[in-house]
Amino acid sequence: MIELYTAATPNGHKISIALEELGLPYEVHALSFDKKEQKTPEFLRINPNGRIPAIVDDGFAVFESGAILIYLAEKTGQLMPCDAKGRSLVLQWLMFQMGGVGPMQGQANVFFRYFPEKLQGAIDRYQHETRRLYEVLDSRLGEAEYLAGDYSIADIATYPWVRVHDWAGVSVDGLEHLQRWLAALGERPAVQRGLLVPRRPDDENSVVKTAQSMLTR
Repeated sequence: MIELYTAATPNGHKISIALEELGLPYEVHALSFDKKEQKTPEFLRINPNGRIPAIVDDGFAVFESGAILIYLAEKTGQLMPCDAKGRSLVLQWLMFQMGGVGPMQGQANVFFRYFPEKLQGAIDRYQHETRRLYEVLDSRLGEAEYLAGDYSIADIATYPWVRVHDWAGVSVDGLEHLQRWLAALGERPAVQRGLLVPRRPDDENSVVKTAQSMLTR
């Protein structure tokens, strides 16, 4: 069984959604940032960078959310084509999220929500860049139903970030194709289940859960 080390963040939700879509059994280890559990020696042996998510599959550790998605897709032969051009298209949009949407929206979150000083220049910079990236997504989704044509790990990587656009103070108004895509992914049962991972700490079912057991919820 795959062990998933995670928290309720967009990057964490990428992996729980993928595991649910693939129907792979997994065990959840919810890490507390308040307790700095991601910095413990035990976890640093899994991910030397001390960040979530990470997985351990039969003793093999994988960290970085994009790398985990690729690993799971290649392990199962799903959510990414095997031909060179189809695979490349998925990876292009996956890298667009990893190098663009995630970092820019993450900085928008920090300066808009958390930074102790209100630095309007920084807020504007990251909000405007995030909106520009959304417009790129909208243009692409005007050409195809999903980012790489068929539903793939590129969509799974991008959705958990864009769905919380309000938290970064970024609007999706006027981006009709992006809104259509958000609604479609939000209706997928596996996506809905993945967004529930991890459960609240007071939920007795939060520690161990499998994709099969989630199907009964």
